[in-house]
Parts: sequence; structure tokens; C-alpha cells
Amino acid sequence: MTYENYAQIAKALSDPKRVKILDMLSCGSMCACDILEHFDFTQPTLSHHIKALTQAGLVTVRKEGTWNHYSISQDTASQFLKQTEHYLTHTEDCVCRDTTTDDKTCKSCAG
Repeated sequence: MTYENYAQIAKALSDPKRVKILDMLSCGSMCACDILEHFDFTQPTLSHHIKALTQAGLVTVRKEGTWNHYSISQDTASQFLKQTEHYLTHTEDCVCRDTTTDDKTCKSCAG
């Protein structure tokens, strides 16, 4: 996952309403009308939030007749969680490591 992909997902998650939508979808696929019952905004506003989540790859859309059913993209969610753990822990392939030597100390820590 590139920094750009990661940032796009993080940006999509920066809105509490989108986080709530994902929480709802964690229970399973839902149509827009069922999601809307839990919010005090219009269908176009929901479409805006869903668009941000789908463009980030977090939500997939399955068309069934005239209805759209939304669900979490487990693959993208899993990659995002794995990448978050990678960024927040000190790992061997840390971007600050000097890969030109066998030194396993971060350049900035070598002091």
C-alpha cells in the first residue's frame, strides 16, 4: 500500500459519520435506505459519504435491481490495518534505516 493510498483511506475515515457507516457495515451488507435510518441527513449527503468510502476502497457496492447494497471491502480494510501497525511500530524495514549498510540503527538515532 502506497503512502497515497493510505492517506486517502485515512482521509475517508476522518469524518465520524463515515466511521459510523463502516461500523454499521461491519454487521453485514446494507442498502442506503437502511443506513439512512440511523442518520439525520439526506440521501445525497449519504451518497457523498459513500462515494468517499468507495473511492478509498473501503466500501464495495453491489447492485441488486434498483437497490445498491454496500459492504466493507475486507481486503482493503485488512491491508489498512496491517499498514497502520507497520507505521506505528518499530520494524526492520523502517523507512529511516540505512539500507546501504548492515547497521540496524535509524540514521537519526545513530547520534
